[in-house]
Amino acid sequence: MAEQHGSGQEAEGAGRGVPGTRGEGFEGLGEGVTEAWAELVATARRTVADGLVVGTSGNVSVRVGNTVLVTPSGVPYDRLTPADVTGVDLTGRQVLGTLVPTSELPLHLAVHRTTKARAVVHTHAVHATAVSTLVDELPAIHYMTAALGGPVRVARYATYGTPELAENTLRALDGRTGCLMRNHGTLTYGAGLAQAYDRTAQLEWMCRVWLTASSVPGLTPTLLSPEQLAEAGERLRGYGQRG
Repeated sequence: MAEQHGSGQEAEGAGRGVPGTRGEGFEGLGEGVTEAWAELVATARRTVADGLVVGTSGNVSVRVGNTVLVTPSGVPYDRLTPADVTGVDLTGRQVLGTLVPTSELPLHLAVHRTTKARAVVHTHAVHATAVSTLVDELPAIHYMTAALGGPVRVARYATYGTPELAENTLRALDGRTGCLMRNHGTLTYGAGLAQAYDRTAQLEWMCRVWLTASSVPGLTPTLLSPEQLAEAGERLRGYGQRG
């Protein structure tokens, strides 16, 4: 969600020796945190560069062991440094840094606790957000629908940052790796940040294709059948280089 809330605030426990506070860098942090934080920041910046978010809207998380690194609230992504590492455990207790975590922390933690996610990307992508206001499910306009587990559902609206939004999103994600969020945006997850981001980009592209096709007067887009999606899904599982 929009992260203009709480900008510049410090989390409870700030200045009490929490590892990774501003100015301490990564000294003493667990293995893999340095690389994971750098990739998280790069992914967050990419969402802005690719037009999937405006300002500090949207948020990104990645799991390292039992720690979830998240983008902090209200901090422009181009200002994030290694000293700004922000992390919580799976209960939401802050274990790294002093910057306030994203206001969508309940959403990220629900996905990390409930699915096989190792990374989560949430955006306010324009076309996807527009589609979320029109339908309850993105029509199967392209075979890449199968890459997200099937037709992409729209989670019922709830106020950002609430447990209700997290619950609605989990229902929409059942059997899927991505969903739309009513009047809000997108959420996708993956085995890593690259996969989660790619799924976000694909979802936004499919929404744009459907909006474009459905806007032609007098014509209705052809949609794929469940059988066609199933066949595409089987082929996609073997896509790419082996080994």
